[in-house]
This record gives sequence, structure tokens and C-alpha cells, in this order.
Amino acid sequence: MPELPDLEVYREAIAARTLGQPLERVRLGSPFVLRSAEPPIAEAAGRRVVAVRRLGKRLVLGLEGDLFLCLHLMIAGRLHWRERGARLPGRAGLAAFDFPAGTLVLTEAGSKRRAALHLVRGEAALAALDPGGLEPLAADRAAFAAALRRENHTLKRALTDPALFAGIGNAYSDEILHRARLSPVKLTSRLDDEELARLHEATRAVLVEWTERLRAEAGEGFPEGVTAFRPEMAVHGRHRAPCPVCGTAVQRIVRAENEVNYCPRCQTGGQILSDRSLARLLRQDWPRTVEELERNPALGLRAAERP
Repeated sequence: MPELPDLEVYREAIAARTLGQPLERVRLGSPFVLRSAEPPIAEAAGRRVVAVRRLGKRLVLGLEGDLFLCLHLMIAGRLHWRERGARLPGRAGLAAFDFPAGTLVLTEAGSKRRAALHLVRGEAALAALDPGGLEPLAADRAAFAAALRRENHTLKRALTDPALFAGIGNAYSDEILHRARLSPVKLTSRLDDEELARLHEATRAVLVEWTERLRAEAGEGFPEGVTAFRPEMAVHGRHRAPCPVCGTAVQRIVRAENEVNYCPRCQTGGQILSDRSLARLLRQDWPRTVEELERNPALGLRAAERP
């Protein structure tokens, strides 16, 4: 799922191409992508773009007449800039937004249609789409701490809860927790002040660094390589690869469509966190420490091995 750094670079690229331009028309490739009925989508046609904003994990095109086009890319939604009037690409093409300078195309990989488009009128209607999470780059330490401790969750869950923090998802929460040297399953209520300071600093550093990296990668072009898995990441998507800090094999916990990636030496004091499905399968053979893991090559989880 595109997260804050990806969405900021998308926002900047869209603004550079559409601000002040009239939205000539909206073409829908799938009727299911449009999740609002009033005002009708046809009302957006002919209105100039006056602002391009990010609302949590949503991108918002502000139009004349107090209208807002709100896009949520979900997991597999991506945006592309094409020549004016470009055709929608087969089954993946969900919507196209035609401007004099080109066409913004929304696609979604896979068979599940989760990406969503809303057209709403007025700031109040737009605010109703906002889960309410704190913008992490705008928050000082006190505000960050208050949001984090609002509910007693694991750090992984707290960082990815859109009602607590805006724009952080599965990928960058892994990177933040690795940078902060904190366990993803540590409870927010058990953080001391020094750990909270490390987490706040790591959150800002990781999000700023990756935004700058992705901005430089896109350059003057449109960001086409948006992905949650990048080889430069420390732990996310790097199961079994060596941690860039200590060389220990990165471990993961997989639950449904989400996964937690972490370094057991840097983050959990050498403890291997239990993956429920694997723990049930291996039972007494489940390794509880890095040392047990490295002594048992039959598990196939050594640092030298790659996925």
C-alpha cells in the first residue's frame, strides 16, 4: 500500500501537472471504484484544480466550487501520467482523469477491487473521510506521545492505526521500529520516555529520508516505481536477509495479508517472536532465540539464505 513518502511524491507530481488546469472529464473503467453518488461525478467536469492535498493515505484534488475528488489507492492501486485521452489499460484500469496537459490514470493490480474514488462537496464532507490520525511529521514529541498512548496496543499496531497516525503502513512501520531498536510487539503502555523519544525521532527520520529518496528517484518524471518492497530497506520484505546493522537474519511474522519484519538482535534482545502457524507446525522445535535459530540449519532460516 502506498504510504506517506510515496503519497507525498505522488501529490507533488500531480500538483505540478494539474494545478490551475481544468479537469475535462472523468472516465470510469469500473463502476465499483466510485463510492459516492452525490454530487454526481459529472459535476467535476470543467472545474479547475485549485489544490492537491494528502489526507492520511488518501490523495485529494480540490476543484472549483468547493468540490473534492478523493482517491484511496488501498493495497494495489497505482497512479500513472499518460498522454491526453489515453485509453484505460484493460482490466487493471479503474479510472482516468483527463486534463489539457495529459491524463491521470488509476489502475489496480489483481482481481480484488479495493481502490476507491469519492466526489464530495465541502470541507465537512471531506473531513468525514479522514480517519483522524496525527500527521507524524507535524507532531512534536508531546503530541506524538499522546497519540501513541491513547490506546494500549503493540507498537506495530499503533503506528499503522490510521486513527492514531496518518500515512504509516506496513512497510514504513517496520523500518521505523528497526531504526528505533524497538520490538514490534512491545506494548505502548510499557514504553519509557527514552524509548518514546527514540521512536519519535526514528519516525521523523525514516519518513523524511524516504520521501527525499523517492523524490530524487522520480526527478522531473512521474513516480512509476511505487512499491512497498525496496532493496534499500533495512528489514521490510527482507526475510532471511542479513540485518544491515548486525548481520542477523531478518525474521517475520505473517498474519493474513500483513507481515511484521524485524531483526531479533537489534529489536527483541535476541528473542525470536512466535509466528503462530510455524510455531504450531514446529512445536518444541520452534527456535526461541537467535542462537537456537543459528544452531539449527534444518529450519532453513540462516542469514546466508535468501528468499
